Amino acid sequence: MGSVVATAALVLAACAPSTEAGGGEETEGSGLAEITVGIVTSESGPLASYGKQYLDGFKAGLDYAIDGTGEIDGTTINVEYRDDAGDPDKAVTAVKELIGEGVNIIAGTASSGVALAVAEQADQNQVLYVSGPAAADAITGINEYTFRSGRQSAQDVATAGTFLDDIEGKKITVFAQDTAFGQGNLAAVDAILGAQGATVDSVLVAEDVTEFTPFAQQVLAGSPDLVFVAWAGATSGAMWQAMSQQGVLDEVPVVTGLGDAATFGAYGEASEQINFLNHYFPGANDNDVNTAMIEAIEGMGGTPDLFSPDGFNAALMIVHAIAEGQGDVDAMIAALEGYSFEGPKGTMTVREGDHALIQEMYQVKLVADGDSYVAELIDTAAADAVAPAEAQ
Repeated sequence: MGSVVATAALVLAACAPSTEAGGGEETEGSGLAEITVGIVTSESGPLASYGKQYLDGFKAGLDYAIDGTGEIDGTTINVEYRDDAGDPDKAVTAVKELIGEGVNIIAGTASSGVALAVAEQADQNQVLYVSGPAAADAITGINEYTFRSGRQSAQDVATAGTFLDDIEGKKITVFAQDTAFGQGNLAAVDAILGAQGATVDSVLVAEDVTEFTPFAQQVLAGSPDLVFVAWAGATSGAMWQAMSQQGVLDEVPVVTGLGDAATFGAYGEASEQINFLNHYFPGANDNDVNTAMIEAIEGMGGTPDLFSPDGFNAALMIVHAIAEGQGDVDAMIAALEGYSFEGPKGTMTVREGDHALIQEMYQVKLVADGDSYVAELIDTAAADAVAPAEAQ
């Protein structure tokens, strides 16, 4: 949208501006009068649906955190939204403009490439950055100014390991495309589950392959204890069909990540045989915060989905930072480090050392519901059990 959605940035109060709290104004004896938060995420482009989930969650979370008042402890919170279209260059331009206007709290983005670029700007300009759904592990611990409000890839991989009762001595085969995405997943499985005692091998398939039968046979011939599938793009349906027809799904547990609701119909006849690791779906848990988020998003005409909690969490974190730090970046960082709060996924903890967000994850099945499929919770992986290794 590229427009100011809440209140025009910095309608000044009747007193001198603070020299320490960028993006805000102080009133005599009463602290910060108002502050502007910049939200930079995909409202268009390939990740627009993820951006909408995040924005719906953020708006619901902000309203929840400040009880619909528009302010916290006398400080009015204004929000300015910018569209990064999934493009790091556009995001950097938007962030520089916001910082130039005095904004020192930035949040958002579903793209890891964008998040890494914005994190660099946060470091250079010494502003607070709360990253969104972007999952790259490199975001965690990248600098003292960057936090995250969602999960990261290491938590996904660790959750995959929970489908085995004991990882020690087990063989895990990564079935993936021979691309940076597939190779990255292989490296993560080797680093995380290999470190827990698993033997990790792989069947990597060229991106232009369209016949997957021999590769499914190769997976089965290796006699793995678990198959971890990392796949993206238009060939997914044909790949899953081959895995089903060659009996892989009958013979060995197969795990992959469950995306947003729009992807639930993509697995065809394999749907009910796949084990899914999952970050969030609306029925993943039953707590008051989750219920409040779902009701708020539906009340706005939206649909709660995979990345709604990331936006909701971001709002809770930012409101806490403002309340404790009054717009001073160092004080807001201190307020967030070690901060535990109740989010839609239950208790969330910002790890002090590297700003990872420690949270529970889910084991999920898809079950038929008429002509479509719905997610059903199988088990919950405790937050500590799937916590990523601390970034150095």
